[in-house]
Amino acid sequence: MSERLVVTGRGVVCAAGGSPAAVWDAITAGRSAIAPIQSWDATALSASSAGEVTELGPRDLVPERKTHKFLRRTDFLGLYAAERAIEEAGLAAYRDGLDPEAEEAFADGTGVYAAAGGATYQSQYDFFPLLSAARGDLRAFGSGASAEVHPMWLLRTLPNNVLCHVGIRNNFKGPNACVTNHCVSGALALAEAKDALRRGYADRAVVVGHDTPIEPQTVYGYQELGLLADTELRPFDAGRTGSVLGEGAAAVVLETQSAAAERNAGVLAELLGTACTTEAEGLLGIRDDGDGLQRAIEAALEDAGLGPADVGLVIAHGNGTRRSDASEAAALGRVFGPDLPPVTAFKWAFGHTLAASGMVDAVLATLALRHHVAPGIATLREVDAEFADLPVSGEPRSPRTGAALVLSRGFAGTNGAVLLGAGSVEAGS
Repeated sequence: MSERLVVTGRGVVCAAGGSPAAVWDAITAGRSAIAPIQSWDATALSASSAGEVTELGPRDLVPERKTHKFLRRTDFLGLYAAERAIEEAGLAAYRDGLDPEAEEAFADGTGVYAAAGGATYQSQYDFFPLLSAARGDLRAFGSGASAEVHPMWLLRTLPNNVLCHVGIRNNFKGPNACVTNHCVSGALALAEAKDALRRGYADRAVVVGHDTPIEPQTVYGYQELGLLADTELRPFDAGRTGSVLGEGAAAVVLETQSAAAERNAGVLAELLGTACTTEAEGLLGIRDDGDGLQRAIEAALEDAGLGPADVGLVIAHGNGTRRSDASEAAALGRVFGPDLPPVTAFKWAFGHTLAASGMVDAVLATLALRHHVAPGIATLREVDAEFADLPVSGEPRSPRTGAALVLSRGFAGTNGAVLLGAGSVEAGS
């Protein structure tokens, strides 16, 4: 392994709040922000609740009005989280104090990695009135498109808008990538940034994940697949009935230790290792034994040079669906045996933010390590008897070491694992 990689800035926005501190306060107080959907009429659906961002409007998220014509709501959230992380890390203030040559080297050495939801149903809504009016006549549809469809439609629907605008706004010219791989996108974005820094391609990177899946067709589709609960998200509970969607974004500034030290930047956490696997069971298939997630955890531990006993707490994917929770518990049992650290989850408080979920959980994991607490799951009433030995609780507990394992799972049997440390974590500690 090359030198250590450290987190020097964080940003988050979701239904539970617009800053890491606000979201953390909601979680530790046991407050869920999941409520009936307000942005459109969802009363015809049984799954009519979600985690919506209601306290911040478009101008609060992105003050520059002229850019709004090029952006969607998911981009607003992603840019907001990224700018908050950049601000906390002090990148702009440091860059502005450099001479022109050093400033150019700083720009070239700063990368951007984004995890995005990719194509969304909502991006096609502009076409619906015209499709209805054309009544199947493609010539009529084609001739009317320029007059009926928003002229900025293409620019607004690009999945890499946040990636581009973060780089443009901040003059970051280093390596970059946009990852659109469902719920493991955040873990993969962190992995891409980690590899770039380890290989010396960059000195630092802004890593951001964002998604806004609360749209009619997405909610309806997830409901028809049997994946959504009516109201509460209750991970690992005997009475769990499904997940609840949420919108949100989160970001971190990741730097090599030497780059952070050169700026005299405060270190908030350390990125220790990452891994991603797939089970190849089909689009919606999932192995009951948790094989794919087990392999992801083991690979992340190997990447970090740690063993199972070095993990102090687990931030589970915990999406509240019956099979995912059960197979996640199975994977944890196979990796840790009877020596499981405290296990918690956060989606119950603000919903499942899909492509943003891994990044949101990673930011909150750094707070759990800093405060040395594994918050309780407030919606947990009775642990499912199928995995009664899983150490989940409605009450807060203390991590056993300064390392946190963050898990992400997505469609097509994808699994991501990220290991974060509060500081230096030695194997065997």
